Amino acid sequence: MTDSLRPVLWAVERSTDAVELFGRASPALRRLVSFDSAVWTAADPETGLITAPMVVENLGSGEGCTAYWESEILEENVVPFRELAHAVVPAAGLCAATGGLPGRSARFRRLLLGQGVRDELRVVLRAGDRPWGLVSLFRDSDVFRPEEIALLAELSRPLAARLRTFAQPLETAPRADRPAPGLIVFDEHGDAMSINDEARRYVAQLPEGPSVPSPLGLDLPIWVVGTALQARAIADGRDHVDARVRIRTTEGRWLLCRASSLTGPGGRPGMVALVIEPTTPSDLAVLVAEAYGLTARELQITQLVARGMTTAAIAETLFISPHTVRDHLKTVFTKAGVSSRGELVARLFTEHYRPALPEPTRVQRPDGTIALVRGL
Repeated sequence: MTDSLRPVLWAVERSTDAVELFGRASPALRRLVSFDSAVWTAADPETGLITAPMVVENLGSGEGCTAYWESEILEENVVPFRELAHAVVPAAGLCAATGGLPGRSARFRRLLLGQGVRDELRVVLRAGDRPWGLVSLFRDSDVFRPEEIALLAELSRPLAARLRTFAQPLETAPRADRPAPGLIVFDEHGDAMSINDEARRYVAQLPEGPSVPSPLGLDLPIWVVGTALQARAIADGRDHVDARVRIRTTEGRWLLCRASSLTGPGGRPGMVALVIEPTTPSDLAVLVAEAYGLTARELQITQLVARGMTTAAIAETLFISPHTVRDHLKTVFTKAGVSSRGELVARLFTEHYRPALPEPTRVQRPDGTIALVRGL
């Protein structure tokens, strides 16, 4: 890590959430790499799709976000984020990638050129092999140089490592029940045409950010619209990554947003059904485990612990020694801040997601004494 990046990293380490991270990292980075506008967004680490929060700088109120992400997901473009997420170098400049001919990209021809953009520099914030954030920097009068692209690539891992720590569960009160799923139906043109009351309530819980007006009388967040666009991309054969994203509410809870394209007359892709519902422990297992910095092997052992397997059984399953299993568990306990297997399972897979127990009821025992009993 070069000394020039230390101000950026110092600013990032002081951040307490993703919005603050983007807000601190951007001006610190601008002192090293000039840019006229930018988009910073979190990504779901399992699908790479955009999720909350998203910060848009010097691009109005984000009214162009829908067209930008529609182009990203549904059109053939140069250096799409889904390719950068798996590239050896997770950053690329549009002009550099096209040999000085950015018009080869549909995104540039249809959107950026008309906005006076000369070049775009993209980076996927990646920790291990998982994307935790996406960044686009735009210049109006110059192209990004190779050394600037390399600098952004160097920032990818440390920014992602900090970003993923914010996925750790918050100490929120457990719910008393599991609400019904929300449903939004989009027509074949991508317009939201119907919605149930549960979906309206879930949408109201989502953080502020770029949104899309709809005929339903409410604005739909870009993360919801992006999930529906991904379902269309799958139906069109453009991509195979699940149309599935987890979004954190303003209360710190996680919602799962997933979409599927329905078949229309003649087998043609038709409407898209999008479901929003509270996550289950299994929905968050990988995300929360990585938020605590567990390695792939540590997560694997933790998942086997959650199944109730003994040290000997885990060792036999993974073809390693019981001593190695105990060493891994000791490290996992330290990272998760627990001291036992039970605490570990509760912290990563149960705590914060289980329904609340009902209030105790006074019951008279046969001997006449009174006990407080909670129904299950």
